[in-house]
Amino acid sequence: MIELTTGIVFLLSSMYGAGAPSTDVAVVQPNVDTSVVKTIVITENDKKAVEKYLREHYSDTPILIEIARCESTFTHIGKDGNVIRGKANSADVGVMQINEKYHLITAEKLGYDIYTMEGNVAYAKYLYEKFGSTPWSASSKCWKAKEVAMNK
Repeated sequence: MIELTTGIVFLLSSMYGAGAPSTDVAVVQPNVDTSVVKTIVITENDKKAVEKYLREHYSDTPILIEIARCESTFTHIGKDGNVIRGKANSADVGVMQINEKYHLITAEKLGYDIYTMEGNVAYAKYLYEKFGSTPWSASSKCWKAKEVAMNK
């Protein structure tokens, strides 16, 4: 699936230009139910699309939206076209800044690719359901007051 997605991204980039902000793009394999498969391609300039995606996926856990705002400012792909990495810890990746050292093996065992937007967001939801907001405690000064307000 990654190879297919990458191939389509490169094809679209060559046809429409790599520097232009993209919108949601569905990538579908033959004979696959399109209501189940949705892969999105988002450039570094499309933070509103990332936020919209997060609001849809985290409607029942809005604190994860605030955590994403603090961790990555709603950025998944950097200007260089690669998934973003943390400034304080380069092992933190993606919009939800999932740490490779602690979570990559578990994420892969569960079928999540933390380097894709979908996998990063889904694994973050898994982490939140298992551990609450603790995995993002390093940025809690930024989002903790919102969490407290949401729990009142």
